[in-house]
Amino acid sequence: MPAATKSLVLICHDFDVPSRGDDVNQAGREIPADLPRVDFFHWLLADVPVATTSIPEGAFSHGFTAKGKPGPAVSVPGFAGARQGINDFTGWFAGNPALAGDYFGYDGPYPPWNDSLVHHYVFTLYALAIARAPVEGRFGGAELRKAIDGHVLAEAMHSGSYTLNRRLLAS
Repeated sequence: MPAATKSLVLICHDFDVPSRGDDVNQAGREIPADLPRVDFFHWLLADVPVATTSIPEGAFSHGFTAKGKPGPAVSVPGFAGARQGINDFTGWFAGNPALAGDYFGYDGPYPPWNDSLVHHYVFTLYALAIARAPVEGRFGGAELRKAIDGHVLAEAMHSGSYTLNRRLLAS
């Protein structure tokens, strides 16, 4: 980490999400591989203290929470001042009264079980030259990325892949 680092930002996104939900989790259908894909932000964590060296397992999520988790404030010990943005489950479930809400924080990987593509989850940690990311309130992934542009001193990425499609698991 560069010596001038004043805060960290962690973003998790999946770039394999179907651009349309018509076939998502529909029996007898498979989401075609050639369907255009879009970015889906699973987690936005801003203003992480520079002294942070790890994230305790389960500290930010114990699975999916219908109607979303609260935010943007963080109550995890060692993360004083950190804030979470809304993840893209907010938009995905907006039209579903049973699930609609603001999804702050981390809601982990859950690709459609009938997707013909394996999903890739990219965690990017940014070292910033500023102490506070220039976003406020209910911020999303594209907004956070744009806001930190020009303030990034260094970045590191880690990715994993995941599928729930039994056909792909058997391959």
